[in-house]
Amino acid sequence: MEQPRRITDSFPRRLRRRGPGRPPGRLKDKKDKKDRDKDQDKVQVKVRDCARSPSQPAPDPALLEMLRRFDLCWEYGPCTGITRLQRWERAQELGLSPPGPIRDALLEHRDNPDVTYRWVGMGW
Repeated sequence: MEQPRRITDSFPRRLRRRGPGRPPGRLKDKKDKKDRDKDQDKVQVKVRDCARSPSQPAPDPALLEMLRRFDLCWEYGPCTGITRLQRWERAQELGLSPPGPIRDALLEHRDNPDVTYRWVGMGW
C-alpha cells in the first residue's frame, strides 16, 4: 500500500550550513555599536513623543467599564482600526441604535486616548 503524500514532499530538502565559529540558532550581528546607539536614541524619542501625557487624570472606572461593555457588544459591528466614536457613528448610520451616554462620554473626553481608543492591553 502506498503512503499518503505530504505537502513537504513537494519541496526539496536543504541542509543548513553553519559558518565557522557561529553558534547554532544565532544570527550574525551586522550592526556596529554606533548604529545600535542610534537605534536606541530613536526608540527613546518615540517613547517621549507618546500621545499620552501624565498630566491627564485617569478616567472614572465606571466610565471605562461602560466603554468596555460597548467594545464587547458585537451588535454594533467590529471595533478594530477605528475609534470608539467612529464605531458609534457607524452603528447610528446603520440604524443599530447605539447607547446615547456612550457618545456623550466620548465627546466629553475627546482628548483622552484612554477613552477615545479601545485599550487592547487590558485583555478586552
